[in-house]
Amino acid sequence: MRRTLGSASLGGLAGCATTSTSSVASNGMGVVVMHGKGGSPTKNVSGLASALQGKGYAVANLEMPWSGKRNYDVDVAAAEKEVDAALEGLRARGAKKLFVAGHSQGAVFALHYGNKHQVDGIVAIAPGGDVGAQTFTGKLGPSVLNAKQLVAAGQGAKTEKFYDYEGSKGLTPINTTASNYLSWFDPDGAMNMGIAVRNMNPATPVLFVGPTRDCPGLMRVKRAMFHSLPRNPQTKVFEPNATHLGAPSASTAEVIRWTTEVAGSQP
Repeated sequence: MRRTLGSASLGGLAGCATTSTSSVASNGMGVVVMHGKGGSPTKNVSGLASALQGKGYAVANLEMPWSGKRNYDVDVAAAEKEVDAALEGLRARGAKKLFVAGHSQGAVFALHYGNKHQVDGIVAIAPGGDVGAQTFTGKLGPSVLNAKQLVAAGQGAKTEKFYDYEGSKGLTPINTTASNYLSWFDPDGAMNMGIAVRNMNPATPVLFVGPTRDCPGLMRVKRAMFHSLPRNPQTKVFEPNATHLGAPSASTAEVIRWTTEVAGSQP
């Protein structure tokens, strides 16, 4: 069963890779698509990106700094510029209405991006990787402290081994600079999901996708996160019968329906 409810109803650029881009936005809409932690454009989000292209969207399916290859090679600000550049590319292909969609960690980043930049809508699919969550702060506390000490000592550009965390995989070593690491993993920083949802621009609608078979921890916070979003009549929650990894494909029809609705209602 799938449900779509209204917002009041539920209690550095050089590293950027685009693997899927349509030449023209025949329906006037463009979407930036971002994968989850350790993923890539060719994995769990590829079906969504391809389906959007097939419906006439201009699509930029990006490889982001949290991919399995990039190892957090740039900081959050540089990642925002990668999305900026992708949106400009979509405009050049005729997109008049622009959306940013992300899966898992990509969804948290999409929410963060939406509270700092003007777009027509944000699609947050099974958002996860909240660095402000107690599990993350406990597991990554030593790495965050090390990064803070290096930055304070003027050694923010020094590359060290730090750690990332994912519930199903545990701790994973990553090699990046202290400054880059801290920008992504500071518990009070950009990837704190609570801060991202609370700071969302009220004028920007959000499609919040919470699959019914998501990871238990994400299921527990789904309602609280959705209700923390500012009120907007077009902000919706969608609950497909899907797992965390299957959520992008299971959301395809709703993403198309919702973005079309939002685009059609805006001048």
